[in-house]
Amino acid sequence: MTSSGSADRSAVVSLPAGDGGAPLSDGARRTSVLALHAAFAVMLGVATAIVVLGDLDGSRPLLLTALAVWVLAYVAIGPLGLTDWRSDTASGYLAVLVVVVGVIAWQQPSLLFLMFLAYPQVWFFVRSVRTGALWTLALAMAAAAGPTVAYAQGDEPLWGPGQTLVGLVFSLAMGWWVFRVLDESAERAALIRELESTRAELAALHHEQGIVAERERLAREVHDTLAQGYTSIVVLAQTAAAALPGDPDVTAERLAVIEDVARENLAEARAMVAAFAPVALDSATLVEALERLAERFGRETGIVTRVDTGALGGAEPALSRAEEIVLLRGAQEALANVRRHAAASAVVLRVSRVGAGEDEHVSVHVEDDGVGFDPTTSAGVGLAGLRDRAEEVGGAVDVSSAPGEGTRVTVRVPAR
Repeated sequence: MTSSGSADRSAVVSLPAGDGGAPLSDGARRTSVLALHAAFAVMLGVATAIVVLGDLDGSRPLLLTALAVWVLAYVAIGPLGLTDWRSDTASGYLAVLVVVVGVIAWQQPSLLFLMFLAYPQVWFFVRSVRTGALWTLALAMAAAAGPTVAYAQGDEPLWGPGQTLVGLVFSLAMGWWVFRVLDESAERAALIRELESTRAELAALHHEQGIVAERERLAREVHDTLAQGYTSIVVLAQTAAAALPGDPDVTAERLAVIEDVARENLAEARAMVAAFAPVALDSATLVEALERLAERFGRETGIVTRVDTGALGGAEPALSRAEEIVLLRGAQEALANVRRHAAASAVVLRVSRVGAGEDEHVSVHVEDDGVGFDPTTSAGVGLAGLRDRAEEVGGAVDVSSAPGEGTRVTVRVPAR
């Protein structure tokens, strides 16, 4: 494992608790290090007691010196190596450890129970399986030297080659398992970071999409209400100005309509700020709102305009407010197009309820006898926005027209 591997292990340590991917969180690693310190103190204390109290007159000074060197090295180098994984620090400590184990094995093999402490320390200090295996092998060779000589001389020490081999295999297996867990945890931590980054990107994208959708919604509302109202005001003002010199009655009527339109535009603006709900539906049914719309359109344009609700059979359609808004806005947009382009003499707003079951729907048809147009040409902002609005509630918009044959705009929404 290279220095990047060290960074991976550091990343694992810094993961929050409970993420399911860090076997050594900050708290867990502190606990492990404290346990290692405690084990070191206890086992070195036991070994020192054996050396001091046992019948080891010839080897006692050298053994006590070796144990003292181990303690000093651990106190001076150990904590730094355990926390930083710096190769020079770890290598220095492990070199001291190999020498101390070699002295103990040569002088008193019965003290090689300290290998249960030495082997785990190797895996706490190294940064890769390969390095750990090399230091473990070095420890095993140092530990085996003394007992091997003793066997050759006919003695039977408590810690022999068999115990050394078992300890070596166990240590290698333990180190491989530890690093495998750490590598998997590092990969899991990287995956978690990637998922969090992806989640943040998706949140930003959804936020941006929300902003765009809200802008489009506001643009539709402005187009369907304020823009059409101001268009009416401009047309009425021009008509009033033309009639001003010779027909004060017409002028007065146009000014009254201008005032009505301006007041309605003001109310629409306030409603838009409040909740984007049409003022026409605040205190009226859909049919009543359509009748008011047709009456005002006829007064403004002089075009004969009527509402046909015969297909409803006298029953008001049961629709949600969102569905009613779609139908009303559809009628407004269709009439605005009649005003601007159709040159019509008559317009009919027909409300119907057709179909059955899941296919049942309520529709508003706006038909004029104007000049018509080719519907295959690109639609304007109004019709595009109307289609978007209808699709939001599961509805649709159809336009049927041909040059010289008038136009029919149909807006339909699902019936309840």
